[in-house]
Amino acid sequence: MNIADLRKSYEKAELSEADSHALPIDQFDQWLKEAIHSEVPEPNAMTLATVASDLRPSTRVVLIKDYDAQCIVWYTNYQGRKGQELAGNPFAALQFHWVELERVVRIEGVVEKVSDAESDAYFHTRPLDSRIGAWASPQSQVISGRSVLVANAARYGAQFLLQPPRPPHWGGYRLKPDTWEFWQGRKSRLHDRLRYKLQPDGGWLKERLAP
Repeated sequence: MNIADLRKSYEKAELSEADSHALPIDQFDQWLKEAIHSEVPEPNAMTLATVASDLRPSTRVVLIKDYDAQCIVWYTNYQGRKGQELAGNPFAALQFHWVELERVVRIEGVVEKVSDAESDAYFHTRPLDSRIGAWASPQSQVISGRSVLVANAARYGAQFLLQPPRPPHWGGYRLKPDTWEFWQGRKSRLHDRLRYKLQPDGGWLKERLAP
């Protein structure tokens, strides 16, 4: 098989200026709900891109946990690579790719930590093993083997039993968008791309981009 010969014709839907929402959060809300209703695999998974102080970009997949007109929220270890990169450069990008719907959403903006109260509230909704896991994993650090994680989980499980507190190095981030892009695959590679850009007055400029 020649990977260069792999092709797909995108023909499931279209995205026009007239039929799209005036506000990007409303368009995102519609598409996310449609992805969930369509039962695509992990519709809440999004790629997070950050840039380190040496200007090298990196990506990883995280899960959206909340959103509104002002922000997109996820939770993670603050001491991992992405946390260190965000501490040095707070600008980031997110991308959702719903393959089955032939749709992509890109979001760019500045990132800040959510409050301790918000992080505490979400942490205590997580399954017990996930709460223990937040303590057990020294995220992004080199370890000698999986046995390190298993031993850490056993130690913290014995220490905290059923009530592990939120680790001080774990919590939420919110990205405050200034740019959204909605991509709908179309036939003949003439895809639909609508971009929303935040304006100085707080409104959103919607414009079409060439594919």
